[in-house]
Amino acid sequence: MHFDAREMQSRFMRKSCSCMFDSLERMEEDLSQALNSVSLEQKDSKMDSFGLYVVTWNVATAEPPDDVNSLLQLSSPKKPDLFVIGLQEVKAAPLKFVTDLAFEDSWSHLFMNTLAPLGYIKVSSIRMQGLLLLFFSKLEHVPFIRDIQVTYTRTGLYGYWGNKGGVSIRLSFYGHMLCFLNCHLTAHMNYASQRVDEFEYILDAQTFDTKNTPRILDHEVVLWFGDLNFRIEDHGMLFVRNCITSQRFNLLWPKDQLTMMKQKEATLQKFEEGPLDFQPSYKFDLHSDNYDTSGKKRKPAWCDRILWRVKPKSSLTEEANEEGHNEEEPKKQLQEENKDEFPLKLSQVDYTSKMEYSISDHKPVIGIFHLEMQKMYETPLVQVSAEGEWSADFDALITYSLLQSFPSSAWDWIGLYKVGFKSVSDYITYTWVKDDQVSFSDELFQVCDICFLCFFKGCGIILSNKQLISQFYFLSTQVYVNKDEIPVLGGECVLCYYSSSLQCIVGISQPFKVRYILLIYFVYK
Repeated sequence: MHFDAREMQSRFMRKSCSCMFDSLERMEEDLSQALNSVSLEQKDSKMDSFGLYVVTWNVATAEPPDDVNSLLQLSSPKKPDLFVIGLQEVKAAPLKFVTDLAFEDSWSHLFMNTLAPLGYIKVSSIRMQGLLLLFFSKLEHVPFIRDIQVTYTRTGLYGYWGNKGGVSIRLSFYGHMLCFLNCHLTAHMNYASQRVDEFEYILDAQTFDTKNTPRILDHEVVLWFGDLNFRIEDHGMLFVRNCITSQRFNLLWPKDQLTMMKQKEATLQKFEEGPLDFQPSYKFDLHSDNYDTSGKKRKPAWCDRILWRVKPKSSLTEEANEEGHNEEEPKKQLQEENKDEFPLKLSQVDYTSKMEYSISDHKPVIGIFHLEMQKMYETPLVQVSAEGEWSADFDALITYSLLQSFPSSAWDWIGLYKVGFKSVSDYITYTWVKDDQVSFSDELFQVCDICFLCFFKGCGIILSNKQLISQFYFLSTQVYVNKDEIPVLGGECVLCYYSSSLQCIVGISQPFKVRYILLIYFVYK
């Protein structure tokens, strides 16, 4: 996608001049909205509510079912903003594992194919042998999901094997730091203390390359879930089954190992969990709703759990005191940091097992949450748009504008995607923002100088002409897309600006049509 410099400028002039005023007027309107948005962010303290849907499921090496609509409750009229899906014991035979790493595993494909038509994309994922963690978001939120990092910790075979352990995804959501941790801990009744030790080891071992939130518990919200393998102690099989049949689950709670361990383990006390008002999710006969009828007759248990933690405001003061700082001097600073400028609340709406799925000896468990918070920003880093008509008949133009300062790079690119795309890598084509860049000339800026001045004065901004021109030059740039890389069949598309430094999409265009090109083939006899 490289052009001769003179040819590039000539073609740009021919194509751009006809729509220059329309393009610049639109850019001014977008810039005005962005500036107004920045202004409102400082004044408006309203809370926004987001739906968060969490799934944990030990799939016992089974292939995925044909349908997960019920699992994700997709028939619900109000769909969540975010899906977090944690699986354990995904089949990890050596050949299959290598294939999955190269081409995505069958479970990821199923969830992507199910959610993409509804406007969700897979933002991030991580796999460690049988542990898989997927994070999906509605497209509208994607430019505001930043600082994404993933990591993993092995705890199987003295830390050398990844059949047990934890995988995590951390990210910034409208400026608030969230972390999702999917764990598979040691099995069997007698290892409750070892399970706690493994969890604490994972918390200590997992670190992130950032100053403010280097560890899991530094994040504002932590969701911890997985096959945690805690069992029900003391009670015999008959009593446990009778309690389940009569739905008197509360009689089993005092002997649930996780509940018992929380009473004496400080780390566990930092986490909350909803009431266990659902059937224990383990252990079932395959393709059945019957608890284990094999010779082992394992006792039912709530092995599969979802817990959460919202970082308390007081933790900043506690951390400072633990480090031995002078108490009086940092107090003022900590009080300033603790000001509730951007409040956040997390509440659970539902917590249950999904009994209709029977491909595993575990039933999936879901947790639905309301995340209420004040956004720290509402303006994307980049505004990107398609210029003029798009088809495979001619080269196309893209305009992008840097609305905020961020570490842009020569490796940044803009991807062309079909509406309903599944993930960042699901692009049709892409163009490097530096290689195919075309800058506005001084003459073109001078011609539009009066227009600029009017638009900016209309927004109440007083700047000299020179300041106006230089600022707009910084904000607005155009790049080419070669016609050979535009899909002949056309369709509804969007453009996404990907930042290689931030490792995420930082700007998305409005949907636009790529015109269908009719190809006629002549057959000569």
